[in-house]
Amino acid sequence: MAIRIIVLAAGKGTRMKSSMPKVLHRLAGKPLLGHVLDTVSTLSPASITVVIGHGSDQVKDTITQNVNWAMQTEQLGTGHAVQQALDGIEDDDTVLITYGDVPLTRSETFKDLLDVTSKDQLGLLSLILDDPSGYGRIKRVNGAVTGVVEQKDATEEELRINEINAGVLAVNGGSLRTYLGQIDNNNAQGEYYLTDIFSLAVQAGQTIQTVHPSDEWEAEGINSREQLAELERVYQGEQAALLMAAGVTVRDPARLDVRGTLTTGTDNEIDVNCVFIGDCTLGNNVVIGPNCVIADSHIGDGTEIKANSVLEGTTLAKKCVIGPFARLRPGSTLAEGAKIGNFVETKNAQIGVGSKVNHLSYVGDSEVGVGVNVGAGTITANYDGANKHKTVMEDGVSIGSNSVLVAPVTIKRSATVGAGSVVTKEVPEDILSITRAERKDIKGWKRPVKKK
Repeated sequence: MAIRIIVLAAGKGTRMKSSMPKVLHRLAGKPLLGHVLDTVSTLSPASITVVIGHGSDQVKDTITQNVNWAMQTEQLGTGHAVQQALDGIEDDDTVLITYGDVPLTRSETFKDLLDVTSKDQLGLLSLILDDPSGYGRIKRVNGAVTGVVEQKDATEEELRINEINAGVLAVNGGSLRTYLGQIDNNNAQGEYYLTDIFSLAVQAGQTIQTVHPSDEWEAEGINSREQLAELERVYQGEQAALLMAAGVTVRDPARLDVRGTLTTGTDNEIDVNCVFIGDCTLGNNVVIGPNCVIADSHIGDGTEIKANSVLEGTTLAKKCVIGPFARLRPGSTLAEGAKIGNFVETKNAQIGVGSKVNHLSYVGDSEVGVGVNVGAGTITANYDGANKHKTVMEDGVSIGSNSVLVAPVTIKRSATVGAGSVVTKEVPEDILSITRAERKDIKGWKRPVKKK
């Protein structure tokens, strides 16, 4: 017996008011469909088939997970959609069916559905809601499920039922194929309802076992931008709770965004409005100030990142200090105790132990040794209009303020570059290099004035 997954993702999502397929709208930086596929992949299925229709090429180009694709060229209902995905499903397989716009169902909930499913029993995800409006209702007789009725087809009595069909189900492969061949579109919407298989199963002597998720939002689908925003905050609230449980102080859980994976040690502090993107790691005793964006970066123990700093593709060792208002671009690597100050930008730069770039500087395509001090306003001119070139500052170098280092160039060990210099050639060890132009004072010079 194999587990087969079918994900229904063919809808346009009219209420999203978008040219993009609904399942490609992003929650926590990932397409809705991507969340679903990542979760069902944890079930070790033999196959995952995604049923697509509207914007199918765009969906295929965006989704990176390994799946099979099935086309629903006409929107004739959920039952019709599942029929397009039956290739390769054997009679003794267990088929789990879910939706590409329901992104937050936990893998444990899917496992519970699979556990109650057999040749004689179907698994159905259900919820008890105070306001069940808009959902299909689960019909029971003496406690046993007898079927599901869609709201548009429900009687007044059925509309008073508050147990709803969450849409996710598990069923034996042979049974699914048989029942789909028996459903019709004789209903208010003229569609082939997948939910009609439940009454057919009961008529065939099978039972329906309901499973309830731990949280209502596990079954919530997204049909509008408002619902997308609501589930975004649910997701981020869950991430904040996990971080706090792991020993992180989150100053305001409502103002945190994790758009990827954030792995942390203990006794870290994250201030408000911080965004983590991609694969990020924090060591222990890391302090992150407000309004920081950190993407695909690894931050060592005891490092402080001050307010309004942006880190992308960087690696920081222990006890570094960054910012405020610093930008570290991809390829920036800082050794222990290095410091990057306010309004400093680095890119593809290796900064050595204890070295400092404190103010208003750009250090790109550079190798900076141990104990180097780079003065305010220093620029490494690394680009000649066609190619990038490297600047090397060896151990103990001191660069005066407002200097330009024109790459390729090397400043040798313990050399000093005087403020205001433009360096185009190698500077030898242990010397002071100054390249200032001679001062000129022009008497009688008149400042230009505007013509009246």
